[in-house]
Amino acid sequence: VQLQASGGGLVQAGGSLRLSCAASGRTFDYERMGWFRQAPGKEREFVAAIKWSGFYADSVKGRFTIARDNAKNTVYLQMNSLKPEDTAVYYCAAGYRGSSYSTRARDYDYWGQGTQVTVSS
Repeated sequence: VQLQASGGGLVQAGGSLRLSCAASGRTFDYERMGWFRQAPGKEREFVAAIKWSGFYADSVKGRFTIARDNAKNTVYLQMNSLKPEDTAVYYCAAGYRGSSYSTRARDYDYWGQGTQVTVSS
């Protein structure tokens, strides 16, 4: 099983990026797929996830949108109105443990390699 994240880059504050995470090796139609991020010197934190519907961390609500395409086994994260504090390595993840709306990293079993997002002020 492999999760391949892409789409990171450097963007100015107020700009947009779209991250993609393609899964291979199995399908995740009935599992949560989501995104976490980790900034230098900070712990990994939940950003957004989707099983039947998307749910978000308060810090990104209204700016980020998560979507999935089960036919392509891919999850997307559209990030708008980016801020310097969004700078981090973004990791995609998939899992079935816990509740359908779990934000805990330990409830996700599969992880991608991470993609860097840098927002300049």
